[in-house]
Amino acid sequence: MTVRVREGHRAALRALPAARWPRPPDALALAVLAAGVAYRLGLLLHDTPPTNSDEATIGLAALHIAQGREFPVWFYGQAYMGTLEAYLAAPLVALAGPSTLALRLPTLALYAVFALLAWRLAVRLTGDRWYALLVAALLASGSDRIVKNQLIAGGGYPEMNAAGVALAVLAYDLAAGRPDRRLPRWAVWGFLAGLLIWVDPLVLPYVVAAGAVLLAFRWRELRGPAGALLGLGALVGAAPLLLDSVASGRSPLSAVLAAGGAGQPAGWGERLHGALVLGPALGMGFCSPSRCAGWQLWWSAALPLLLLAAAVVAWRRLRGAGQPGRSASAGHARGSGDPARVGAALALALVGAAAATLAVYALSSAAGRTPVESARYLSCLLISVPVLLWPVWDAARRRPADRVGHGRRGVAVAVLAATLGSAAFATAGAVAAAPAHRAEAARHADLVAALRERGVRHVYGGYWTCNRLTFASGEDIVCAVVDDDLSPGHDRYAPYRRTVDAAPDAAWLAPEGSPLAARLDAQRTGFALHTVPGWRLYLPPS
Repeated sequence: MTVRVREGHRAALRALPAARWPRPPDALALAVLAAGVAYRLGLLLHDTPPTNSDEATIGLAALHIAQGREFPVWFYGQAYMGTLEAYLAAPLVALAGPSTLALRLPTLALYAVFALLAWRLAVRLTGDRWYALLVAALLASGSDRIVKNQLIAGGGYPEMNAAGVALAVLAYDLAAGRPDRRLPRWAVWGFLAGLLIWVDPLVLPYVVAAGAVLLAFRWRELRGPAGALLGLGALVGAAPLLLDSVASGRSPLSAVLAAGGAGQPAGWGERLHGALVLGPALGMGFCSPSRCAGWQLWWSAALPLLLLAAAVVAWRRLRGAGQPGRSASAGHARGSGDPARVGAALALALVGAAAATLAVYALSSAAGRTPVESARYLSCLLISVPVLLWPVWDAARRRPADRVGHGRRGVAVAVLAATLGSAAFATAGAVAAAPAHRAEAARHADLVAALRERGVRHVYGGYWTCNRLTFASGEDIVCAVVDDDLSPGHDRYAPYRRTVDAAPDAAWLAPEGSPLAARLDAQRTGFALHTVPGWRLYLPPS
């Protein structure tokens, strides 16, 4: 009897579905991605990257949303760049009060979504999980420029990459004919595309690229309910932009062109240097904080070759996928849902989107006028990372048959090692800068405390002083912007100017050693001068 019971238990256990343990590369990739999130969380807890008045502008919008005072469509003071980050942060600001951490926890979550989906995209497009692990490791690193783009809630950058790679993954699944939840996927794709058009047009090349793949492979399906749901989703996602345009009669496109420097002077030599020499290495995470050493520019030279190689490989796969004997999906030769052809087409589209991003940036005067800070405009290039390194990885893993093969493999291994090594070196530079950023944040907290102690509630200050001060104080201290000649500056939130101008006891504040401080020393002789570490405070006569 006992033997029969035991045999019954064994049979029952054999009937249970086998436990699905993650494959070794998948488990390693998830660990690497978790490390990338932990690294960024550690930076946030050490006040890195440093905040600024632009991020504080999003913070003030979040504060106003939480209070029900304002529901802005655009970044305060301009008619472009949607305020999605402010709406994401508003619940945290309402619960915990105004703080930089409250603004950045949603952007940290967006980074996690981006990195996870980019890893999944690499698996989808190549089927090589060890290569996807390499992609995860590269995206887990984070130079100064990269973590600024991913974590600072300054408008647009953190959400662009997360939503952009989501569009690519959805495009692959839909075009390859995955049967589950198709109609909801079409609606989500449309919603994300519309949302990105509202948030920031920098990502448009990737929206167009993913949309082109869908149109090429699923144009018949788009003629039915799928197309209707996609269009409806796009209208919902872009609703803030559309409603504001109708109500105000303003064109966001003209505002974007003006912000990009249309009509402003910048030589072509400067533009090309900023866009093709400095920009790729800095914007994709291979440089030290705010500068690129000569050796770190190797990535900018390699990027065009990587794009060309990825395009050639994708084109060959696209042409060969439909030939019997050359594709795992030969039974669907040249069919609209052939995963091999879809993957090759999407890879080619992502290469094209990267090239278009570089071209548009080169056409803007920002590439020549402010090449270091404007490298953030290339942040979307990270969406193409899952396809950029595939030809190099493929060459590195092949067993060479002759001297030429050995040489190619050696070059490929060297490129991969240089890529990971350069990213790690740049990441170390960001870590090394964290103590200085934390000390600066502490000094700013001391400034806010000193102003409160002296009863200062209205001040004039520079652009990079004002909104940061107002947000840090929760609007207890209101600041109006002045230029270095003491004339009114660019107030992104106009009510602050009126409030400060109406205050009879408004003080003046300037960083030590700044042109504004020198002008105030010369012209505000009747004011009482007080010094706070790093700052000069001018109080009016009582």
